[in-house]
This record gives sequence, structure tokens and C-alpha cells, in this order.
Amino acid sequence: MEDNFSNYFNQTGKVAKEYLETRLDLIKLQAAGKLSKALGLFFSLILAFLLFFFVVVFLGMVLGFWIGEMTNSYTIGFSCSAGLFIFLLLILLWFREPLIQRPLSNMLIKELVSEMEIEAKEEAELEKELNRMEEEDEYHEQL
Repeated sequence: MEDNFSNYFNQTGKVAKEYLETRLDLIKLQAAGKLSKALGLFFSLILAFLLFFFVVVFLGMVLGFWIGEMTNSYTIGFSCSAGLFIFLLLILLWFREPLIQRPLSNMLIKELVSEMEIEAKEEAELEKELNRMEEEDEYHEQL
């Protein structure tokens, strides 16, 4: 009788240890998945901002040269171009929350919520599978 209890506790200990190791591996994989998605989103945003920056710089140069040719003074042309960009910067700073902060936060929240929904579905499927396996084990024990 005592041998059965020690065998039972040994088996339970092994199963619990395997469960904890598997759970730790699962947490590591989930963290790696979240990190890779976050880094992918971060780098794509950085790339988009860099491309936008270069477009703005070259458009500023074009505008400066064009106004310079029209006024026969490149100083006036580039000053007007710089003044326009300062004006646009002030407008952007004034309206940064509705134009930049809110859309970016909404995009990040949407990404996180969709990932959480996927995880919840996966956990529900795993729970169903575990319940099915437990029912099979109980059925086999009854036989």
C-alpha cells in the first residue's frame, strides 16, 4: 500500500515537472512571438518614417530651387521653403494627438487585442483537448 503511494507521488512529481517545463517553454515561445511582432511593427514604422522624411527633404529642395528660379534668388527660394516647413511643423505639433498619437495607439491596441484573441482561442482549444484526454483516461480507468 505504501509502495503504491510513493509510486503515485513519484509519477505525479514527474508529470508536474514536465508540465512546468512545457509551460515555461510555451511562455518563452509566446514572448518571442510577441517580441517579433512588436519589432516587425516598430521597424516597418521606422522605415515608413524614413521614407517619408526623404520625400519631404527632396520636395523641400525642389520647392526651394523652383521658388529660387522664379525669384532669381536661391536664398529667397530656400527661405520660403524653410518657412513653409516650419509652418507645417507647427501645425503638426499643434494637432499631434489626433494626427499621430491617437492613430498609432489605436494601431498598437488593435494589434495587441487581436493577438490576445488568438491566444484565447488557442487556450480554449488546448483546454478542450485536455478535457477530452482526461475523459478518455477516466474511461480507460473504468474499464
